[in-house]
Amino acid sequence: MKFSRSTLAASVGVAVMAGISAFGSAMAQTSAPPAPNAVQTIPGMPPVIDPRNIYSETKAGNISPAIAGDPARVYVPNLRGNSVSVIDPASFMVVDTFKVGRSPQHVVPSWDLRTLWVTNNSEGRSDGSLTPIDPHTARPGPAVAVDDPYNMYFTPDGKYAITVAEAHERLDFRDPHTMALIGSVNAPQCKGINHADFSIDGRYAIFTCEFGGYLAKVDTVNRQLIGMLKLSKGGMPQDILTAPDGHKFYVADMMADGVFVVDGDSFKETGFIPTGIGTHGEYPSRDGTMMYVANRGSHKVHGHRHGPGSVSVIDFATDKVVKTWPIPGGGSPDMGNVSADGKLLWLSGRFDDVVYAIDTDTGAMRVIPVGAEPHGLTVWPQPGRYSVGHTGILR
Repeated sequence: MKFSRSTLAASVGVAVMAGISAFGSAMAQTSAPPAPNAVQTIPGMPPVIDPRNIYSETKAGNISPAIAGDPARVYVPNLRGNSVSVIDPASFMVVDTFKVGRSPQHVVPSWDLRTLWVTNNSEGRSDGSLTPIDPHTARPGPAVAVDDPYNMYFTPDGKYAITVAEAHERLDFRDPHTMALIGSVNAPQCKGINHADFSIDGRYAIFTCEFGGYLAKVDTVNRQLIGMLKLSKGGMPQDILTAPDGHKFYVADMMADGVFVVDGDSFKETGFIPTGIGTHGEYPSRDGTMMYVANRGSHKVHGHRHGPGSVSVIDFATDKVVKTWPIPGGGSPDMGNVSADGKLLWLSGRFDDVVYAIDTDTGAMRVIPVGAEPHGLTVWPQPGRYSVGHTGILR
């Protein structure tokens, strides 16, 4: 059945509003009242329940009733296959594959948790798009034309979707339901702008600039670039994750082979944690005590192979690596997320056309063949109240 774009926008809007209503009721039922020293968030942002741990509401079992009926699936965008593979995590089998737009990069949960958006950035061409997936049916809908959406985020108040137009060095602020363009922030110094995370109060986001070694700080309320920070070494920052305290940020750098530590408020580099070759993706554990870091390892650098891939486990309290899990045969662990119960870390094996399901206690793993060059997979459903984007940064 074919839909016009106006019909899609209307239907998505109705579904979103219904999801917001259910989401609001769920939040009222499952969230404790904020502490007396409550964080003063931007208007419209859900309260910070525990100022010491922004991931307090993403613990195992905290699935919103609005999405509790969604089937458990892992959605894997295949960059060179122009498709999404769907894995049943119970059987570790691919149960569906469907075509999407050109060069799908990430599968991004919407702020209200009711839509999964595939970012088809078309690698800078003019036919970029977003493919909506209904997570209740695990099926895609008609694509929405969007310029160069390499990645996508949602401001913590749910007011904007931010599509990351990497090839244009630009952030496009959009209506989070229809994806109509509202305004843009240009970041000409930020070559290869791609990944981000948000402060505890939602007032700013920090984006990484992959091809220049910079970070860009963006005012999310006034939609303005407010600072640039040059990292001290390395030069290829990738994923970025906010620490549980909501003020410190961890920046994976693929050339530095480790994680930079940055104070977000002062916007200054404060430390560095060596991890492994080709440091790339970062994900918090379900209890908010550990960070899983994917070291992509065997990526191509200047035309040659660069060593084995691995996963490092960093203790948030000490900023120390407490475990390292090598990928058998080298591998290329890239982007992903943690299962709803916290027992498995799911990562794409980008240059091996596989997905890894890694036991978070032992590091033992299953390897699942998928399509060509899998990238930013997401695991669904996820615990939490709302999503700020990427492969499922929930809070």
